[in-house]
Amino acid sequence: MQRNKFFIFGRGFVFIFAQNNSMQTTTSQAILAGGCFWCTEAVFLKVRGVQKVIPGYIGGRRPHPTYEQICTGHTGHAEAIQIDFDPEVISFEMLLNIFFATHDPTTLNRQGNDIGTQYRSAIFYMDEAQKQAAEQYLEQLKTAEIFEAPVVTKLEEATVFYPAEAYYHNYYNRNPEQGYCSFVISPKVSKLRKYFADWLKD
Repeated sequence: MQRNKFFIFGRGFVFIFAQNNSMQTTTSQAILAGGCFWCTEAVFLKVRGVQKVIPGYIGGRRPHPTYEQICTGHTGHAEAIQIDFDPEVISFEMLLNIFFATHDPTTLNRQGNDIGTQYRSAIFYMDEAQKQAAEQYLEQLKTAEIFEAPVVTKLEEATVFYPAEAYYHNYYNRNPEQGYCSFVISPKVSKLRKYFADWLKD
């Protein structure tokens, strides 16, 4: 079993975690919610080992919700991304590392000016292994006190994931000059490039 190192960037410093790379041969999935899915999609589309990213909705009560319904905050869904990744290239823990470094996990139901339960920070675990890995990761964050405020990221069991309307797919790459993309998403992508250069796709 090979053990490597990876790091998470907190408030101006680096903390080292151990990464466990077990040999796996099939495509895996992860579902993460960290505010507007335009942001999280834009970040993870650039990560090596990520094969596909789909923005969508999860964790709510209404079947087949629309974007307009989600935006009311009354359906219980979170804007999220479903990530298909190659676990022989990138681990679930490394995805979490990038996730926590590129959004604010300390603001409850909010990312910047995006406010509501639909913008909550959450990890939707697909199986018991992901649940345990996420629990351990969150405990390490708490123990290390990397962030100045408590981490409020929710750990929720994955339910039905509803892909968003086609208009919202690959939004940042299709609209890089749009105001929200320029002022909110571009800094997140820049942080990825700065801190995770070795994990960028060619």
